[in-house]
Amino acid sequence: MAEVFPDDDLAPALAGDEAAFGRLVRPLQPELRAHCYRMLGSVHDADDALQDVLVRAWRGLARFERRSSLRTWLYTVATRVCLDALAHRARRVLPVDLGPAADHPITTDTPATDVAWLTPFPGPDGAAEQREAVRLAFVAACQHLPGNQRAALLLFDVLGFTVAEIATMMDTTVASVNSALQRARARTPLPAARPADDARLRRTVDGFAGALERGDADAFVALLTADVTWSMPPLPHWYAGRAAVGAFAAAVPMARCGSWRHAPTWANGGPAVASYLADTPSGPYRPWSVNVFDFDGDRIAAITSFIGEGYFEAL
Repeated sequence: MAEVFPDDDLAPALAGDEAAFGRLVRPLQPELRAHCYRMLGSVHDADDALQDVLVRAWRGLARFERRSSLRTWLYTVATRVCLDALAHRARRVLPVDLGPAADHPITTDTPATDVAWLTPFPGPDGAAEQREAVRLAFVAACQHLPGNQRAALLLFDVLGFTVAEIATMMDTTVASVNSALQRARARTPLPAARPADDARLRRTVDGFAGALERGDADAFVALLTADVTWSMPPLPHWYAGRAAVGAFAAAVPMARCGSWRHAPTWANGGPAVASYLADTPSGPYRPWSVNVFDFDGDRIAAITSFIGEGYFEAL
């Protein structure tokens, strides 16, 4: 199928019309942003990368010879921008990457400010398969791959480019792409598709929020899988297993933090919760954390609470 450009904007864009170029690339910006996020593990880094992509694409548009689609060409630029960035930045991590789970509730945990933390991605936008590809567990797993393997996996298995196209995009050989794909798949299987039942999952996360607000440890634990994990970047400690997670919830957020209020939101392709904290029920409530979940059926398999007011800006 031939690529369709808005109002035939390609010719004027090639002639130097910047407004026409803006109209050409605007529909592709959300998916390019998601690609940069999967590559880099940070919304802030992804936004910076996307701006660099657009600048490079505009400056290099004269070299676009229509041998591929505009989308493929822009993904080429985006992938190379991200690979350049990865060469100069630390890998984004979660607390589970730093060491074993804590064996008791830590009541005096302090932020690890020298760590490059993975960050959440706002919204449930996109088709179901694209939403799966920004799930936190999958993005976190991708961060363990070398840049070339990460790019090959995402371009082939998530975005559907051919090996030959990827070889051109990454300026390498088909054999190298096949090798990178094989190694990446061995370490990072694609997330299994889950039913797109946001209403059911929303009820689960609403239960999470309500249990924390009421201080109801039993109701909280009933929502969890047996092997659930809870991590809270930038705090380095994390918890594994229903008993340990329940003990932490009862000892710290339900007993020591103050009064909680929650609001529904979306992050990493699914229902999430924004938490607000006050010293007393009369407030004022201040933004505290954005809670992102992974699910097994209708139970919570992982909680990642991103602590910090800055995460609320993207909600």
